Amino acid sequence: MQKEIFIKVQKWLTEKYDNDTIKAVKNLIRNDEKELFDCFYKNLEFGTGGLRGIMGAGTNRVNKYTIGAATQGLCNYISKTILTNNQLNVAIAYDCRNNSMYFAQITADIFSANGFHVYLFESLRPTPELSFAVREYNCQSGVVITASHNSKEYNGYKVYWNDGAQVTHPHDKNIIEEVNKITDVSQIKFEGNKNDITLLGEKFDKKYLNKITELSLSPKIIKKHSDFKIVYTPIHGTGVKLVPEILKKFGFTNIYNVPEQDVTDGNFPTVISPNPENAEALQLALKKAKEVGAELVLATDPDGDRVGIAVRDLENELILLNGNQTASLLIYYLIKTRKGKNLLKGNEYIVKTIVTSEILFDIASSFNVNYYDTLTGFKYIAEIIRNKEGKELFIGGGEESYGYLAGEFVRDKDAVMASALIAEIAVWAKEQGKSMYELLIDLYVEYGFYKESLINIVRKGKSGADEIKQIMENFRNNAPKEIAGSKVIEIKDFLLQQSENLVTETIEPITLPQSNVIQFYTDDGSKITVRPSGTEPKIKFYISVKETLCCKEKFEERNKELSKKIQKITKSLDV
Repeated sequence: MQKEIFIKVQKWLTEKYDNDTIKAVKNLIRNDEKELFDCFYKNLEFGTGGLRGIMGAGTNRVNKYTIGAATQGLCNYISKTILTNNQLNVAIAYDCRNNSMYFAQITADIFSANGFHVYLFESLRPTPELSFAVREYNCQSGVVITASHNSKEYNGYKVYWNDGAQVTHPHDKNIIEEVNKITDVSQIKFEGNKNDITLLGEKFDKKYLNKITELSLSPKIIKKHSDFKIVYTPIHGTGVKLVPEILKKFGFTNIYNVPEQDVTDGNFPTVISPNPENAEALQLALKKAKEVGAELVLATDPDGDRVGIAVRDLENELILLNGNQTASLLIYYLIKTRKGKNLLKGNEYIVKTIVTSEILFDIASSFNVNYYDTLTGFKYIAEIIRNKEGKELFIGGGEESYGYLAGEFVRDKDAVMASALIAEIAVWAKEQGKSMYELLIDLYVEYGFYKESLINIVRKGKSGADEIKQIMENFRNNAPKEIAGSKVIEIKDFLLQQSENLVTETIEPITLPQSNVIQFYTDDGSKITVRPSGTEPKIKFYISVKETLCCKEKFEERNKELSKKIQKITKSLDV
């Protein structure tokens, strides 16, 4: 074992650490040297959004002490940065994961020990409600204990700033510096002040849900189709109470649950992964929908900020939509309905991320609505909302990874809000004699048939991280001249912050922040993005292709052609 790791391990065997931790480390020493190495070979990185990792003992694991160091560093940064005689406030929420409540209480204790007043949710709540709480209580910061849709062994720590959005520059880097200064557990104030912790419950839920209800644009249509059949599953997570409640507040009366997945359980016993992007996670909901004849399936992830859906296709079979398709329908509905009600004043805008379908921009442009692109991660969408507040009006935004937002009172993706609006879109389409799927095809006829695919390559541990790094270096240093027989005409490198046009042989600067992302554009209209995940041990390949679509009757034929095109690109990239 390397000397540096040996010193770390010995430190975790001292009386500064609790007995359970010492016992766990000793067990690793005796039985699993490889795992011991992985637990201690580095410090769990406090990234630009917080922590995420496997739970367990060690510097490279999520536990009482890594959570404690993160919280103490955050406390120190806020106290240094926000110079005020007023009370400093912070809001804290947590999801359904194993140890989430425990970590949330530790976080609350440390904040209160550092003189903050803490607004702590009394039980698990969706992440977007935390964003709302930060704004409602004029908090300087917020924390959610969650690992989103990661598998059961993970947990995490997500940090928000005073606008209710996840932290961005310069706060992200500065917080990291303060966290890195916590080099010994004796620097962490674990003994909390219970008098400075206020619990939030149903009263605050009502305030949040009432605000979402104000976003409804078609209440009369919902009333007409109130018995529209919807199946909803929280996949064991935080949406279990609030999503059915907001659907009822919108006016829907025929909501079916999935009893096995209404059980709050951080082991996620009914799924391989609690990720609504994965078809497997929706199988029980789809089964229920077939039994009851539902027209819409909604499934939210454990922390309630992302939602996956299924709708009826042209053969009346249930089919899953991807994040790009759902975002397209949402943005089209929000703009189209606003226009029909004379609510477009000329200063509205939408936002998407660079890996999300370009059809969103085509839709916005057709209604003369402004549109903006930004880096992957909803914190960047929220940053644009913050910068344009009072100047332009945010209608909505989305990202391909199943995250959506409307309105400005929440500053993160919101599956509670999105679930209600998606159900509203479904009955709006039904009022026109269409299904959501037919509405989507109409968009393809009008704006072009965009088809996207996401390929994830998982590489765990240090060796995996090194391999992902090498893949990115290969693409950066040996960029392909053609992909699947189509010539590469433009390369955008967000790390170098430059866009190279290979046709005109010119280079333009990219004004977005640095990010380890490369995009290739080909002469047949395809876009390929290569990006290491910021939260999981994987590298992602986003593939987007486009063709014209003359009519609904040609949809299936064109769909197969685009699928073959994506397969050729995948083979060409050797992924």
